[in-house]
Amino acid sequence: MKNLLVLIAAMFIINGCISQQAFLPQKTTGEIYPGAYQTEMYLPLLKGKRVAIFANHTSTIDKNHLVDSLQKLGVNIIKIFGPEHGFRGTADAGEHVASYTDKESGIQVISLYGGKSKPSADDLKDVDIMLFDLQDVGVRFYTYINSMQRFMESAIDNSKPLIILDRPNPIGFMIDGPVLDRKYTSGVGLQPVPVAYGMTMGEYARMLIGEKWLKTTRAYDNNIDIQIIPCKNYTHQSRYVLPVKPSPNLPDMSSIYHYPSTCFFEGTNLSEGRGTDHPFEIFGHPSLPKHLFSFTPRSTDGAKNPKLKDQLCYGWNIHGQAPPTRIELKYLLEAYRLFPDKTKFFLQSKSTAPEAQFFNKLAGNDQLMKQMIAGKSEKEIRASWKKDLEVFKKIRAKYLLYAD
Repeated sequence: MKNLLVLIAAMFIINGCISQQAFLPQKTTGEIYPGAYQTEMYLPLLKGKRVAIFANHTSTIDKNHLVDSLQKLGVNIIKIFGPEHGFRGTADAGEHVASYTDKESGIQVISLYGGKSKPSADDLKDVDIMLFDLQDVGVRFYTYINSMQRFMESAIDNSKPLIILDRPNPIGFMIDGPVLDRKYTSGVGLQPVPVAYGMTMGEYARMLIGEKWLKTTRAYDNNIDIQIIPCKNYTHQSRYVLPVKPSPNLPDMSSIYHYPSTCFFEGTNLSEGRGTDHPFEIFGHPSLPKHLFSFTPRSTDGAKNPKLKDQLCYGWNIHGQAPPTRIELKYLLEAYRLFPDKTKFFLQSKSTAPEAQFFNKLAGNDQLMKQMIAGKSEKEIRASWKKDLEVFKKIRAKYLLYAD
């Protein structure tokens, strides 16, 4: 990691942070500024260079898109790469996004989600420097950390310098959930980290390099020119409200706080709330008891064909409840208990192999499914995570840029 240059701005670190058992993390004294705001730290590195940027609708400075801001400052952006949901953030989860020319900027946009996961040598042949700026939500199965990893690998393989503009993790206080077993590596989990890993993208990038988790074709230590522009006034206990929703089905902070707990419903035959006003806070199924909360998933922007579309479902609405400070399994376990045909609770892939089941990909192993089938309690399940979480916390501590 000798050539990893980490640029650290003057940060006012607030001590005496409250514990994770509190209602919500405290806000720091002083406004939090993402790395993109620290223009004095990275504009000199872009001067006179042909720049390729990996960005989407969350890549903003105040209310202005980063691409527009940099163009006004004279930065020569020649190429834009876009992640899941597209550069403008309007595509459905998992929807294929084609490459195109952005009407507002006039710049070519190359999709890196679906058939193509990283820039090719041909994509980068006329590029001098790469820039990365995406807002993550701190959850393993949210695909932006995987997108960053592949972007880093491409930069190293093609000997291109890369600048990562860091952004706060809105649930940076949470380190919880099962740690991924590499046997269950997939598009919703590439590395052995827990569901909620408590790191910013910049810190996660440092861990990818330090733990040698990147897959590159070049000699590892001699070809890393990656600079991280940090956030200002951020700690992992900071209460940070995202100025822009990160994706169509995470419309507000309440959905983001519940997402690590309720995304497991995506691996079941129950609706996870797509096609409702509160995705990941409303969930259920037509066969659950009719005295429960009722809802009907509809086709909406960002959820054109939601699970159980136009079917009356019964389940739960947890919107407005206190944000959890750890992963909660009570609704998942209760839904399984009440589901009449247990053999149809989990989504089934064509293959019967455990690693092929989407629920196991989300969990990162097959233990959670087995524990649910065996009737284990939430306390028992959480206890099974403890050892792996302690190992991960020691790894994580080596790469932090901000105080816990």
